[in-house]
Amino acid sequence: MVETFRPPEPKHIRTPLRFLCWLVTSQPRRVLAGAVLGSSWMAGLAVSPYLLSRAIDDGLAARDTSALIGWTAALFAMGVVSALLGIARHRTMTKVRMDASFRTVRVTIRQATALGDALRSRTAAGEVVAIGMGDVRVIAQSLTVTGPGVGAVVAYVAVAVLLLSISPLLGVVVLAGVPLLAVTVGPMQRRLERVGTGYRDRQGSLTVLLVDMVSGLRVLNGLGGKDVYAARYRGRSGALREQGYRVGAVTSWIGALATGLPALFLALVTWLGARMAAEGSLAIGDLVAVYGYAAMLVVPVAFSIEGGSDVVRGLVAARRVIGFLALTPDHLDVPGTTERPPARPAELHDPRSGVRVPAGALTALVGDRSADTTAVVERLARFAPSDAEWGGVRLASIALDPVRERILLADNDADLFGGTVREVVAGRREPDDDALRAAIHAACATDVVQALPDGLDSVITAHGDNLSGGQRQRLRLARALYAEPEVLLAVEPTSAVDTHTEAAMADRLRTARVGRTTVLTTSSPLVLDRADTVVYLAAGRVAATGTHQDLLHTESGYRALVSRGTGQEASR
Repeated sequence: MVETFRPPEPKHIRTPLRFLCWLVTSQPRRVLAGAVLGSSWMAGLAVSPYLLSRAIDDGLAARDTSALIGWTAALFAMGVVSALLGIARHRTMTKVRMDASFRTVRVTIRQATALGDALRSRTAAGEVVAIGMGDVRVIAQSLTVTGPGVGAVVAYVAVAVLLLSISPLLGVVVLAGVPLLAVTVGPMQRRLERVGTGYRDRQGSLTVLLVDMVSGLRVLNGLGGKDVYAARYRGRSGALREQGYRVGAVTSWIGALATGLPALFLALVTWLGARMAAEGSLAIGDLVAVYGYAAMLVVPVAFSIEGGSDVVRGLVAARRVIGFLALTPDHLDVPGTTERPPARPAELHDPRSGVRVPAGALTALVGDRSADTTAVVERLARFAPSDAEWGGVRLASIALDPVRERILLADNDADLFGGTVREVVAGRREPDDDALRAAIHAACATDVVQALPDGLDSVITAHGDNLSGGQRQRLRLARALYAEPEVLLAVEPTSAVDTHTEAAMADRLRTARVGRTTVLTTSSPLVLDRADTVVYLAAGRVAATGTHQDLLHTESGYRALVSRGTGQEASR
């Protein structure tokens, strides 16, 4: 099912209908099987009235016992066949719906991953949650029309042909009546689309608010804003409830029409057939057949109406999905990204700040504004537009994939995903316990793992909420070290730990990264003293470069910056 996954092309997400069609064409054999089984099942329902009419006319009316037994046996056999076809149809359509669900979920997750850090600025987490909780199910349900929906059309044509063979008048009534029923329900379905779109918009907005409240509950408690947000949520949920009532009203009318109109149609056809039988122009067996055909027609007509309603709701949901899929990441390859990355470790250069990072060394960036050093590493990692160079080649002219493979930016605010410690630290690489323990040791996080009940198998909750700030920071660093990137750019990797732990982290980080390019942004003297080169930035530009001790003696601004709050003497 998922093994055949191919992401949709741009043409597939231009309109909601095209997205639904992509879900259909992505599984053609299964959809075709569902349509054949649905058509066979529906057509089988029309065979039973015919067999019953033959049993009455050829058996009962003619007092022919053998004919009666034969037609009764055929009727029983048809019932068994219909049951088997119904089971196969249901199983196949369940697979069709599941495939559509998985494809929609996978393409949504793929898009969220592709957006990366742009996801927060482009859409809210609640919108993604709303897609996963509601839209996926609605879209999958709409694909039911490819099975019973197609079967309903086939059954309608088959019944019309059978009735035309019995009575042209009854055939014309069926041929004209069923489309008339569809026209009657059409305005209700258009109204459902309008109110459904409004309901989905409100639902997405409310889910966003809920996710924000849950994720920020601790902060809201501290600020005393919990009651304010709760009241806001109550108000919006009340408005959503009212909108839901309007959707429910339209849906109930469609459901009532799906049941009532076919029943009225059945009564009309039966009345016409009874009058014709009373006049002698219609045999008793044919009257039974007509009633059976008309009663059977209730099923495909109801399926058609409900299927139309499902498709309308599916289009509303698909519109939200393609809106999300249309979002673009911030860091796309642009035309002209044909340059090859350096074949071996090479110098990184940021022309805007003047920072040069030699290959294979530990470089520390410190600035009078921490935002400046963060901006430098973001440019060197190609997370921001710049003229940064790698081995003399502009980073922007190199395809993004090899840049991401070899250059890793370890942001201090990077998320920790839920899972075991082994999964959290391993990231996208296969877990190797010995290498994991080495990375955890290098990040001074061994005590963190030992304090957890199950060691590497201990569960870390989403965002690392069951850890302290310092513990989260050390696990983030362990994850970055385990990835073993050629170039590691780490933003304030020791800012949340005590002095003793910070010194140990600096020593072990230097040992773990020996011979590989490492850049740290920090103002900690303990870390700066262990760097091969310290680059001091003032107003976003390189003011001086050297060792920590050299800069302490030659740069008063640097000395004041790194000595602030450390208890060091300025004359050190």
